[in-house]
Amino acid sequence: MLDTSGKSLEPSAYKAKGRLTRTQMSELRRFGERVSKFGVNFAVCNTDGELALFCDGGKFKSEEKLIIENCSEFLIHSSEDKNYDPAAEDCISIMDNQFLVTALRSASRAVGAAVIDLGEKVSDSNSVSILQETQNTGLGAELIEKEKCALTTNSYILKEVLSEMLGLLAEKFQVSSGAEEQIGMVSAELAHVYEELVLLHRLSTNMRINEPDSHFLQMACDSLTDIVLVEGIAVLLKKVIDSEEQLVVTAGSGLIDIDERMAVILYSRLAEQIRAGKEALLDSEVDSPFRYDWPESVKSIIAVPLCGKDKNGAHFAEKLEDNNSIMGLMVAVNRIDKPDFDSIDLKLFNSVANSCAVFIENGRLFGDLKELFIGSLKALTSSIDAKDKYTRGHSERVAFISRWIAERFAERGSLKEEQIHRSYLAGLLHDIGKMGIDETVLRKEGKLTEQECNSIRMHPSIGSGILHEIKQMRDIVPGVLCHHERADGKGYPNGLVAEQIPLIGKIVGLADSFDAMTSQRTYRGAMSVEEALAEIEKGLGTQFDEEVGRVFLDSDVYHLWDIIQDGFVDAYGNGDFAEYGTVAVGTLIR
Repeated sequence: MLDTSGKSLEPSAYKAKGRLTRTQMSELRRFGERVSKFGVNFAVCNTDGELALFCDGGKFKSEEKLIIENCSEFLIHSSEDKNYDPAAEDCISIMDNQFLVTALRSASRAVGAAVIDLGEKVSDSNSVSILQETQNTGLGAELIEKEKCALTTNSYILKEVLSEMLGLLAEKFQVSSGAEEQIGMVSAELAHVYEELVLLHRLSTNMRINEPDSHFLQMACDSLTDIVLVEGIAVLLKKVIDSEEQLVVTAGSGLIDIDERMAVILYSRLAEQIRAGKEALLDSEVDSPFRYDWPESVKSIIAVPLCGKDKNGAHFAEKLEDNNSIMGLMVAVNRIDKPDFDSIDLKLFNSVANSCAVFIENGRLFGDLKELFIGSLKALTSSIDAKDKYTRGHSERVAFISRWIAERFAERGSLKEEQIHRSYLAGLLHDIGKMGIDETVLRKEGKLTEQECNSIRMHPSIGSGILHEIKQMRDIVPGVLCHHERADGKGYPNGLVAEQIPLIGKIVGLADSFDAMTSQRTYRGAMSVEEALAEIEKGLGTQFDEEVGRVFLDSDVYHLWDIIQDGFVDAYGNGDFAEYGTVAVGTLIR
């Protein structure tokens, strides 16, 4: 029974972050049910000054206000006592000669108080009633005194037993709560480790070498900040800009301000720490003053290196023991959910930075291989073009014109970027089959015999056969095989008609014809751009596909012509044409 007429208090002096868990409440309820069998009431108050549990002994009413007041007073007292020990005898307080109170602690903080209400002078009231009954029976004074002593002794023993039980409860509660907290900490640590493993797995599975550095590094930053809460994070890489090497912010998020001067400062301080045998730059004023001067907004900072081979050997190349160098760094400022970055954060940042460095190194190696490959292709096609002085540079021009036409299709939404790249490569390799044609036939200045013409007409099939053996080249084979097919079916090698001809074959075929018409030949002079365009117009639907031809004719062909005449100096904003081949080769890798 509980009298709630009194107003509950909400003391603040002893408030703590502790909360009674469901498991703790279950244990306390079982204890209360056992204690209440003695005819006393048991209650638990939380640290917000609220009654969390009440077990009724059925003999008397307890006043909620008094229970909360006594719990509050005891908690204030015990919180001020630095030597408080729940296992000690004085951990139980007898308040108002009615309440047995003890603190419920989890680790070092109170999460509530347990109280046994003995009733209003329960021993005295019971004694009085019993003595009155004894007097009514007519017993003598000596017997009455004996009964009184027995009742007092029993009341004292009951109070001692309940006090001992309450002390054991407090001790057991702290031990079990400590174990529960430890389990919780281990569980949280395992969850954190799991998140780290998921992050590192995600990074490893997303290492697509044809992906730009910035995409992967941004994904790394975003994934890392899902686990480690920071105000700002950034990745800086060394890049050559206007012939000068600089540290450039390549990815990042949040509030972090890094200009060119700060980038240099970060790099030099990180290098200093690496030389001193440290794994990273860690600085804050939590345990000691800042090691370095930082902007006022910086409360804590971590910077870890991205290490790899230095290709340029410039002034940023900080050589390490393994002959690698610092090619960049990852930096984060202001840990949000705790005062400073710790050793766990350091390990995770280093792991992520190492993954980023591996990705960048692989990307660079892949770039070198692409350059080597496209260089080999251009050397090969140049050797084919060199067989005929009149067709020198023809393959590279056809590649560029094919790219031009494909880009115009892309502007209409008809082609994806990778199809543009494949059109370029098909144009570059469209005549590779001429490797199998007799050089005397290719260089013959007079009219070709029927047999020689048939030999020439074999080069699309020969080229297709060469490239078909290379798995990564199969997507460009149709352009090589079909670049001499015609819309009216009079082309070769298979006499395909209209829609039977793949789009890439139609594009390369038109590009090949335009360059042939505007180039000097042994059997005729070069046509002007106007003449070549008129021939294409006339051949729409017969020699050339109607749609492809119209797309080309509607484009700024004179601008295209200027670019070709200027040696492919790319004037329309798509980057350096000399590097375009390496980009196109990247689409062959899946």
